[in-house]
Amino acid sequence: MSRFIAFDVETPNYQNNRMSAIGITVIEDGSIVDEYYSLVDPETYFDYFNTRLTGISEETVQGEPAFPEVWLEIEPIMSSGLLVAHNAVFDLSVLKKCLRYYEIDWKPYVRYVCTVQTGRRVLPGISHKLNDLCEYYGIALEHHQAASDSRACAEILLRYLEDGADIRQHIRTYSLNK
Repeated sequence: MSRFIAFDVETPNYQNNRMSAIGITVIEDGSIVDEYYSLVDPETYFDYFNTRLTGISEETVQGEPAFPEVWLEIEPIMSSGLLVAHNAVFDLSVLKKCLRYYEIDWKPYVRYVCTVQTGRRVLPGISHKLNDLCEYYGIALEHHQAASDSRACAEILLRYLEDGADIRQHIRTYSLNK
């Protein structure tokens, strides 16, 4: 495994079925080689809680591309390596719901690594919240900002690898069809 695609999404409301931002950080051969960030017009309403948490509002995304346009840019990246996310099932479920809503066919399933689940095995006994792991490793973080969160996730994965974790043991499969 030499190419990992760490990603993070922000959502506009409690339904978690659309994204308002996506950040992607690409790791190749043990180094961060590329980053991508986009605001996304979710074409739906924003909850006050989500806006307060992320700083993203209806006004912020006005004029930004909707998911199908962003997908055209990110699909080649997302297809180019093993997906990685912190609390991966959340981010994958949002991606799945966006693909389904916009009737975009991709893959029947994806293989991924969750840095929370991996961390619980390689670093037992500590908190695996993103901000806590960043503090533990000395990684800069602007929490709930998709670009920063995806980079932090990538850096955490790199620390796991540097510490000798065998990521192959932590690869899971997520169905995009069901």
